[in-house]
Amino acid sequence: MKIAAAALRMLVAGIFLYASYDKILHPADFAAIIKDYRILPDILVNPAAIVLPWLELILGLLLAAGKWLEGALFLVNALLLVFWTALVVNAFRGIDVGCGCFSTAREGGGDMMWYLFRDGVFVLLGLAAWYFCVLKRDIAGKRS
Repeated sequence: MKIAAAALRMLVAGIFLYASYDKILHPADFAAIIKDYRILPDILVNPAAIVLPWLELILGLLLAAGKWLEGALFLVNALLLVFWTALVVNAFRGIDVGCGCFSTAREGGGDMMWYLFRDGVFVLLGLAAWYFCVLKRDIAGKRS
């Protein structure tokens, strides 16, 4: 179980580290992608474009280092659910957004079904990491 926990933690860390890279380098392009989602008010678009990639980087580093796992995995799962929900909302609204998950390149929309599936898998990976790294550890600790 420790190997599964470590593997899931490192996989999710890698996803977050990779996702942060291009967005940190191109915050204006990322802001344009956030604006395309039509969820945040304009006044929050630029702050979100600056804060989110750095938060992804910090959370990825914490997961990779195995530090503050309970808090890091809580925030990772909250972000994954928010990102996936934003995709779902836009899919239901008929808005085909360029995900912006790993690149700030403007592609003028994307394959929404693929994004929904892929980000849904990310949610499941995050929840599995939470289960194996936090809940399973707590349950095992209470039994001893």
